[in-house]
Amino acid sequence: MTSSAPRRTVLAAALAAAAGVAAPSAQAAGTSRRTAAAPATATTPATATTPATATTPDAAARRPKSLVDYHAWTTASDWTKGHAKGTAVAHGARPGIRLAHPAGTSDYKDPHTGKTATWEYATWTSPVHRLRVPATEVIASWNAHTPSGTWIAVELRGTYTDGGRTPWYVMGRWTAGDSDADIRRTSVDGQKDGKSSISTDTFAIDTPASGLRLTSYELRVTLYRKPGGTLTPTVWRLGAMGSDVPDRFEVPASAPGHVGRELVVPRYSQEIHKGQYPEYDNGGEAWCSPTSSQMIIEHWGRRPTQQQLSWVNPDYADPQVCHAARHTFDYQYEGCGNWPFNAAYAATYRDLQGIVTRLSSLTDAERLIHAGIPVITSQSFLKPELDGAGYGTAGHLMTVIGFTKDGDVIANDPASPDNAAVRHVYKRRQFENIWLRTKRHDANGQVKSGSGGVCYLYFPAKPAPTQHRVLAELGIR
Repeated sequence: MTSSAPRRTVLAAALAAAAGVAAPSAQAAGTSRRTAAAPATATTPATATTPATATTPDAAARRPKSLVDYHAWTTASDWTKGHAKGTAVAHGARPGIRLAHPAGTSDYKDPHTGKTATWEYATWTSPVHRLRVPATEVIASWNAHTPSGTWIAVELRGTYTDGGRTPWYVMGRWTAGDSDADIRRTSVDGQKDGKSSISTDTFAIDTPASGLRLTSYELRVTLYRKPGGTLTPTVWRLGAMGSDVPDRFEVPASAPGHVGRELVVPRYSQEIHKGQYPEYDNGGEAWCSPTSSQMIIEHWGRRPTQQQLSWVNPDYADPQVCHAARHTFDYQYEGCGNWPFNAAYAATYRDLQGIVTRLSSLTDAERLIHAGIPVITSQSFLKPELDGAGYGTAGHLMTVIGFTKDGDVIANDPASPDNAAVRHVYKRRQFENIWLRTKRHDANGQVKSGSGGVCYLYFPAKPAPTQHRVLAELGIR
């Protein structure tokens, strides 16, 4: 299967096929839509049962090689190693890059407003990152500050195993705001070169069975502002997750390790927003991603100000969920399920970082929970495949906030009728399989894709030592 179609299109088709069992259908616009996905480390029982405390060099050496490679540029040293055209390093507690002097001007016609405007720009291009394992998929994510009237574009260019190179693919045009001074944040459909293509937020090899892979990539970020202005975007984190994971309908079961801990996380239902703000995909089933994001943002003690929420209808409960939906909305995808846009939204809050990656097993999730970091997971399933959910879905985001003493998953599931019903306990074996698998059958017996362990991780700019250690062990810095 290729992934040239926009994710929204494929998801809609999957929802139609699953309609017979989705009651209610938690659509949640955020699922993966291609065949290769979950990390290969989860296929080895030894990996799944490795204790989270195994941090010695000998223990690390015994771990099977991961087929997920997350890499990011975040430090002042990192930023000096890239190729800058008009950007400069922004020093401070959170180093980044800013627009120091324009490299030129460019006209951009916003496809969603029809307006054409001239912008000053500067660029920063990363060093080439050679993937530890040649990849079938790459998902970029970023953290940035974009004052009103500024924006960024993130692009990816890679090298194939056959020696050819991809074009510069646009992975997202992003700004935090949507005032008259701003562009409309957007993914870009229709990008392909006959070997690979972009589906909303994901680069994918069109035919993984051919053996073709991406061996390396570089990222380019372009910073834009109004001509003659002094405001500038500041980019603090720029990274990508590459993976080459096997197709499978089932993954081996992991053994409980660090269990018996539950994090304190607010509980928000997406369903109480059904019918709200049609311009941001109508609330309800479509808002699982921003609802999950908002729960975790508030877990870290951040939330919008009353002034920021003043646009929300005062009759609506939990206006911060409406705010999250508005500010994660992808005008091309026509939904709130763009993975990097959610991570970027989380990082607009003070000293908070957000990334998109894949994990290998619930053991990895246990380690993060034990360190105090909740995990937002993407999964798809039929109603009988997850006891207690009460619905089936072609793609849904929820938050893993803990594990029972028996190792079952405690999740804040926004596909619940009200806030009080959001906390669920799901059977470990069922949850692990629907999250990590890359293949599944829909209600009609047709083969569909699974997310293969896709997750969002939000954590402080300065993690606690234990959090820093666990993140580093998972390849995240």
